Amino acid sequence: MIREVEGDILLSEAQVIAHGIATADPFDSGLALALRERFPSMVRDYRHATHSRQPDTGDIWVWKGVDGDGRVRCIVNLLTQGMQSQDKSARPVKAKLEDVNRALRRLADFLRDEGVRSVALPRVATGVGGLDWADVKPLIRQHLDGLGIPVVVYEVYRKGVKADEQLD
Repeated sequence: MIREVEGDILLSEAQVIAHGIATADPFDSGLALALRERFPSMVRDYRHATHSRQPDTGDIWVWKGVDGDGRVRCIVNLLTQGMQSQDKSARPVKAKLEDVNRALRRLADFLRDEGVRSVALPRVATGVGGLDWADVKPLIRQHLDGLGIPVVVYEVYRKGVKADEQLD
């Protein structure tokens, strides 16, 4: 079941938060920046992981850590974008629907394989990724709607506002 909400995804009660990033993302804007500020070890771990194996667009990278309340959080980073170059100052390029499609398929596999009970995600690949929500939304429905778990899509960001996720 997919539920569209307004609010702050960082206040989500979902078991997993998923969001889009670039393969060498600087984590310096949008939700990626907010996650970096809340979970700095996630970014350090990602950098470490990418030194040993360069990730491909369409992959996912899963991180688990403890938040400020002592709860274990699981963040699934969907690699929806590549980079302009390998240079340190390179910026992410526009996302491609085929990469978003692959990443969402891998997310669905992960959620199923791990027995995840709920997931929250923003309008993936529509901010820095530059895609049109009308093109991405059907992919979310295609891959996540049939999982039999609550899928909470944060369509509108409202800082500090807890959304009515109806996860009970």
